[in-house]
Amino acid sequence: MKVILASASPRRAEILSNAGIAFELLPVDVDETPRPGENAEAMCRRLAEAKARTAVARIGAVSEPVIVVAADTTVEIDGEILGKPASPDAAREMLRKLSGKTHRALTALTLIRLPDGATRSDLESTEVRFGRRSPQEIDDYVAGGEPMGKAGAYAIQGRGGLFVERVDGCYFNVVGLPLARLGRNLKDLGWWQRSGS
Repeated sequence: MKVILASASPRRAEILSNAGIAFELLPVDVDETPRPGENAEAMCRRLAEAKARTAVARIGAVSEPVIVVAADTTVEIDGEILGKPASPDAAREMLRKLSGKTHRALTALTLIRLPDGATRSDLESTEVRFGRRSPQEIDDYVAGGEPMGKAGAYAIQGRGGLFVERVDGCYFNVVGLPLARLGRNLKDLGWWQRSGS
């Protein structure tokens, strides 16, 4: 059964590739602005579903079964949503908030099987502890450009991993795609992985 990843994220694509899951990419674009009063979990779930529905609309009719996979990741600390920074200044502010504290990385998944439309939605939450970082360390990290385009302004799989003291939960979730949870949902929709494929 074909898997279609409704994402432009190279990190999500890399996770699937490294797991040996064959897939096709279908980047989608949705407005990721939080709604007034919306908490992090609700926002992630809404955006993952919007991405999946957008991809399904673009795919149209199919002759063979496919599963569309969409995900949305954000970082939440003390009830505040830290999405992708809009500027280097915003990235520095986010990293100052995370320094020396524990935050949550959240990823919502929406999977839609075509042509019957069977749907699965799920959410993974991982606690991440940052060590204390000096303003100079934060400035140097932001100057390298890595925080841009990343929820919470860091990449755990890159230089940002130097900030992380502890991860409680799924590491892949922090990168942007909770692999074990995704696998369970794929299997629930009838997907299976053949050896060597």
